[in-house]
Amino acid sequence: MAHASDMIAGDIEGYLKAHEHKGLLRFITCGSVDDGKSTLIGRLLFESKLLFEDQLAAIEADSKKYGTQGSDIDFALLVDGLAAEREQGITIDVAYRFFSTDKRKFIVADTPGHEQYTRNMVTGASTADAAILMVDARHGILTQTRRHSFLMSLIGMRHVVVAINKMDLVDYSKARFEAIVEEYRDFAKQLGLEEITFIPMSALKGDNVIEHSSRMPWYHGTTLMGYLETVELDDESQQRAPFRMPVQWVNRPNLDFRGFTGMIASGVVKPGDAIRVQPSGQSSTVKRIYTFDGDLEQAVAGQSVTLLLEDEIDISRGDMISGIEQPAQTADQFETTLVWMHEQPLLPGRPYLMKLGTRWVSATVSDIKYQINVNTLEHVAAKQLDLNAIAVCTLSLDRTVAFDPYRKSPDTGGFILIDRLTNNTVGAGMLHFALRRSQNIHMQHVNIHKRARALAKGQKPAVLWLTGLSGAGKSTIANLVETKLHDAGQHTYLLDGDNVRHGLNRDLGFTDADRVENIRRVAEVARLMADAGLIVLTAFISPFRSERCMARDLMGEGEFIEIFVDTPLEVAEERDPKGLYKKARRGELKNFTGIDSAYEPPENPELRLDTSTQSPEQAAEAVIATLREHGIIA
Repeated sequence: MAHASDMIAGDIEGYLKAHEHKGLLRFITCGSVDDGKSTLIGRLLFESKLLFEDQLAAIEADSKKYGTQGSDIDFALLVDGLAAEREQGITIDVAYRFFSTDKRKFIVADTPGHEQYTRNMVTGASTADAAILMVDARHGILTQTRRHSFLMSLIGMRHVVVAINKMDLVDYSKARFEAIVEEYRDFAKQLGLEEITFIPMSALKGDNVIEHSSRMPWYHGTTLMGYLETVELDDESQQRAPFRMPVQWVNRPNLDFRGFTGMIASGVVKPGDAIRVQPSGQSSTVKRIYTFDGDLEQAVAGQSVTLLLEDEIDISRGDMISGIEQPAQTADQFETTLVWMHEQPLLPGRPYLMKLGTRWVSATVSDIKYQINVNTLEHVAAKQLDLNAIAVCTLSLDRTVAFDPYRKSPDTGGFILIDRLTNNTVGAGMLHFALRRSQNIHMQHVNIHKRARALAKGQKPAVLWLTGLSGAGKSTIANLVETKLHDAGQHTYLLDGDNVRHGLNRDLGFTDADRVENIRRVAEVARLMADAGLIVLTAFISPFRSERCMARDLMGEGEFIEIFVDTPLEVAEERDPKGLYKKARRGELKNFTGIDSAYEPPENPELRLDTSTQSPEQAAEAVIATLREHGIIA
């Protein structure tokens, strides 16, 4: 007789084998607060027989504890795991749940309904194949319904179910159902949502969720589960798209094997297929499709494989391998829609890291064309983006990348932005199209380069970046240092904050966004001057670490010297050579660094000066000594 443990193990093995080859549908539930999203998911879990007896007992007890009347089970408690959610009766975070039927496996994301959780909803929707938009039959189409519909259209959701819930509370009225359908269709036309299925139901009572309801004999469409089990998977549609594989890893265990590993984003590939590598444009032919379990005759979207090519060509992580007949596009400037996901605002001109597929690049939002009011769809002007804001922007990269428009391929057209200093994900976006100017502007080759210009001057180019509060002594020290360098026969140029604002940056104010743009322009000018072989001195408050980091990244190794003029606020304010602190204290001068605008001190400067204890002459000598230590001057 077999042991019980052997029988249990056999049951588990049989269960896993039965589910191994089923298709997987990812879908989200969304809609207005209290439309029944969590209740619906709880009902699906209950009906799929994936709950244990102790879970049912706990939910029945919680249903009584949290106020469910009669014999009804509050299925929402299966999903709303956060204490704050149970107390408020709302969903805050994105809750993911798995269940399965005989036909298909499912992962469902229950997304929050409140406007302040827009980023959570977008996160949950980004990987979904379909969406269930819940509508309370009593209330009809609400502002949050419209907002979530807009977000679904934004991310290109192809399969949408409008589940008109709580029909039991409107006496299962056919007229009420049809009125909501007509209203939503009119609204959906504005968004371009076309493939919409309407289902009248009651998640609490189970009407039209798994089986057709006898209480709505007038409805002859599919049940919700019937829809979920038959709707086309995105993996299936992706296999019909052009071939794309972002390279994750160059696989070279020995001299006889050189392959390129990645997950196929779309399309099908076979040995003998002609391919193009982008953005370089090199071409070759697929020789083998290698996997751990052996070579394949073909590979399709969703599979991770290693491609071996007929030719030895240069391919790196982040490159895209495309079918040669329909290759991806390449560009370095785009129009995008961006969802901002961080408490700190997005400021145009500030550099971020961007991850597109397997490619990492530096990216800057050069212009916010307009912000979208997600409640009214109105386009409004914006100088910065705050948490949960959505806007159409111009995005500039530091190099050319391969891409597809997001509408055609979310995998090769969707990206995230990452803060360079904290590594926090701060935004997510969709590439629409390349800007024409990105195709028309190319780097021009010149015969005389930085090294030749520096040799002609007999010096090593560098940028000395003096940063600190107003009144710290930056300009005084920079002027003294330049004088000493000039007397020693060095070729220099001094960029001073006030002087630059009389010309190059006279159009900029003192908002955070203008400060970012001020430093971006100065950093680019400093780079050009260093390219001319000069030793460049800059004296700017430059309050934000991110922009100082950007300025450093523009320069070559060892060519950027950050000098922190670390003078205490009380000392700088006591000096107040221009009377600016007094104006700021009286409220006559807004956004003044140190008073009502932040200063982020350098964490690891090459040199730290304190002019409360050092004279300007001593500080200048310390700078000269640092230049000698770094080999800038002899």
